[in-house]
Amino acid sequence: MATYEREVYVAAPLDDVWEFHSRISGLEALTPGWMGLSVERVRGPDGEVDPAVLEAGSKIEMELRPLGGPSQSWTSVITDREESEGRATFRDEMRGGPFRRWIHVHQFLAEGSGTRIRDTVHYELPGGELGRLVGPAAAVGFEPMFRYRHRKTKELLES
Repeated sequence: MATYEREVYVAAPLDDVWEFHSRISGLEALTPGWMGLSVERVRGPDGEVDPAVLEAGSKIEMELRPLGGPSQSWTSVITDREESEGRATFRDEMRGGPFRRWIHVHQFLAEGSGTRIRDTVHYELPGGELGRLVGPAAAVGFEPMFRYRHRKTKELLES
């Protein structure tokens, strides 16, 4: 599997950054408009509709229309969520969508009075051997989205 990683420092306390990323509204706020995101349904691990916090077991069903192109369904499940002193992590996995495999690990580390956010995506493109060969080049397409997400996080949380 190929890996993409990007990090940013946000001058905001870990608790605030973690809370923001723990809600579906955070995902919506951090997705660039050109991705054409529409959240169709969110269920908590117990089946609760639109839970306040995305706990482990939460399922998010979305439609994306990148650059106004054809609609792509994407189902993501929060598979892990952990908090400890000075750090927090959650992991989501694509269970249906355009990639053969997509695992996104979100790490939040207290650093002074702010927070370091590290996004690590392990992914595999469809297409068998050809997908594996060109997989590392796909990171070029991820960079604008994650650059936007990190810039928007700073804008929203550093005020």
